[in-house]
Amino acid sequence: MHANAERVQAALADAGGGGTVRELAESAGTADAAAEALGVDVGAIVKTLVFAADGEPVVVLVSGDHRVDVKAVAAVLGASAVNRADVDLVRSATGFPIGGVAPVAHPRTLPTVMDRQLARFPVIWAAAGTPHAVFPTTFDELLRLTGGTAADVAATA
Repeated sequence: MHANAERVQAALADAGGGGTVRELAESAGTADAAAEALGVDVGAIVKTLVFAADGEPVVVLVSGDHRVDVKAVAAVLGASAVNRADVDLVRSATGFPIGGVAPVAHPRTLPTVMDRQLARFPVIWAAAGTPHAVFPTTFDELLRLTGGTAADVAATA
């Protein structure tokens, strides 16, 4: 197993998460690719996105069939500006490459906002540190694992 995926599995185990990291032969680097590889609805894929809120990294977890409403995220965080993070900020804040950013196992705790639309699915799938690794979880479990805030921050894709 890739070292990043092992780090995610260890974080899940340490936090009492029930999911097991699964490495896929095909890339799951996009929500559509992950859904196809797993045979699930694209909405059951968790997009783990990094933004800069007033210059500080934050994680937004949104369903694969939605996009992020940055104004809603700003309101939840009390930030004046929320912008997509560049590749360097994503890597430094999370320790993961774009396409494999896990919602857990970051070098430090990051503020996390989780869109309530993910609760539509009994099982959701998140990246596990590489574009080929994923893990199953539930809305409630992922909210607990991340210490996130549940909010309505998605717009239809």
